[in-house]
Parts: sequence; C-alpha cells; structure tokens
Amino acid sequence: MSDTLVLGIETSCDETSAAVLRGEHDLLGHVIFTQDIHQLYGGVVPELASRAHLRTVDDVVDGALREAGVTLDDVDLVAVTAGPGLIGALLVGLAWGKAAAWAAGKPVVGVHHMEGHLFATSLEHPGAEPPFVALLVSGGHTMLLWVPAWGEYHLLGATRDDAAGEAFDKAAKILGLGYPGGPSIQRAAAEGDPKRHPLPRPLFNRGQKPGEADFYEMSFSGLKNALRLLVRRLESEGTLADEVPHVAASFQAAVVDVLTEKTMRAVRETGCRRVVLGGGVANSRALRESLRRRLGRDGELYAPSPRLSTDNAAMIARAGLFRWRRGEAGGLDLNARADLPFPGLTREPPALARG
Repeated sequence: MSDTLVLGIETSCDETSAAVLRGEHDLLGHVIFTQDIHQLYGGVVPELASRAHLRTVDDVVDGALREAGVTLDDVDLVAVTAGPGLIGALLVGLAWGKAAAWAAGKPVVGVHHMEGHLFATSLEHPGAEPPFVALLVSGGHTMLLWVPAWGEYHLLGATRDDAAGEAFDKAAKILGLGYPGGPSIQRAAAEGDPKRHPLPRPLFNRGQKPGEADFYEMSFSGLKNALRLLVRRLESEGTLADEVPHVAASFQAAVVDVLTEKTMRAVRETGCRRVVLGGGVANSRALRESLRRRLGRDGELYAPSPRLSTDNAAMIARAGLFRWRRGEAGGLDLNARADLPFPGLTREPPALARG
C-alpha cells in the first residue's frame, strides 16, 4: 500500500493539472497548465476555461506520466476532482479520468477539491498532520476548520459572502491592477502605508465571545464596498494614481487581520498551536508573517509552496489515496457537482477539541 501509484487529475477552474504520486509523499510527476487568457477579463470565464481543459488535458496527463517514467497501465488508481468548481470544467477532467480508469481497468475516486487543499501541505511537510487548525483560503472558499483526524472536519466558521481570494481579485480590478488579484495587491502594497487610508474589518470585534454567531464567521463584501467608495473619492480628488500603493496596503492589511484573528481564536479555543494553510491565498506573504508572529515560538505554521497552494493535481492524488484506502471508489456513474458537499464536514462543535 505504501507504494500505491496514483494518477491525479484537476480541472475545477482554470488550471489543467495532472500528477503521479507514489504513496503519500513521493511526487514523481506533476504538470500544471495555467490558462492566462482570463487575465484579459479580470476573472475566470467558465466557457473559456472548459474549452482550454479540452484542448490540453491529453498533453498535461501525458506529460505527468512521462515525467514520472510510468504508463497508465502502471497506475493503481485514478483520482479526479469531482467538485466543487465550475461544472463544465469539472466534467472535462472527470470524464477523462473515468474513461482512462475504465480503459485500463483501474479504480477511480472522486475527490473534493477543498479536501485536496487540506492535504496539499502534507506533501511537503511531514509535520502537517492532524490534529491542527486549518485555514482554507482561495478564490472560491474561505473556511476555518478544526481537524482532529483526517476525514473528520469541524467547520468553525466561513465567509458569508465573498471568499478572500475573490475579494482580492475584485479589489485589484477596482484599483486597476492585474489578475489574479492577490499577487497584484501584494506587489502594490509593498510600497504602501496600510495606515494612510484605514479600511474596516467586517465581523471583527474583540468583544466577541465563543458561541456567538460572529466569533469565527467572516465577511468581505462590505470591505470591498468600502474600498470602492474610497477609490471614488480619491478619483474625484485626482489623487488615486499616487495613492494606489497605500490603498492596496490598507486592503491587504484588513483581510489579513481578519483571517489572522479568526484563526488565532480557533487556536486558543482548541488549545492546538499547529496551523495548516491551504488554497491560493495561503501563498500571501503578509498572511504567513502575521500568523507566525501571533503563533510565537511555540506555534507551528505549515503552508504549501506556491506550486501546491494553487489548484493542482498532486493534492488531488493525495486526497484520493486517502479516500481509496478507506474503501471509497466510484464507477462510471460518478458525476461532478459544482456544490459537492465536503466529506466528513460537520458544524457540530467537537466533543473534545484539545489537541
């Protein structure tokens, strides 16, 4: 079982990716094709994403197999993202994975995209194992979890509207910066003063107590609107061009403050000082530095490398291996769902949270 060879396929949004993983940590081949076309529109266009997956999935999988030095016949298992995501994009990868598994006589496992992000960091860091507090921050999701064991996930809080990554994308568009928004905001913010144009921290009140509805919950739509009003004012004053770095720094600081404070609340309540990040926003230098500072010397912060923080097939292969070992495998009736439920996720508070 330790040398199980897994072919992972990821097509949930705008990255076409394939990976070959041996066991839990030995990544033999990994290819990620990023669709740059969406930069023209300041966001992902679903139809264009689906067509790009159709054009590239064969070459991407062939490249991963070639890099690993194996063939499809050598693979023991095919793991493919089944959701959540853009339904057209998901169907491309899922159909390819099912067809390949059927042709080669291999089992196929449908993987939840966000569970994949949970496993991503463990591919590089052996210490990123439960129990831990997890912060999953991407373009489509922002979730704070308590993870006492793999497959057992307690949802502490989530965003009520925009995900953190989506908020960065929209903020960058408002400021006339590039897509994706997180890196663009970070580059601009490096030259700015975050205190020059203070922005609000929604659902962030230090008087909140455990058990209250807003204690772990997050919201970024109000922050986005506050940014828009600030930009309009600066435009009317004719000073926006000079103030963009300061506005970007203020926006980044507001998002990071909220994410950090909510995460540290979970750390205090669980008693577990091990934090695992996942998702594209996990690559934020400001977020990592903020959490490391708050965790202190006795805390542990595990974050994926840039390559594994964005959507990728290596994490899908790892999550698929976990599900397969639990006896979970699909058939030709396996289907994609844009709103696929997170397996093992509950909103019930853990009976024993201390880690």
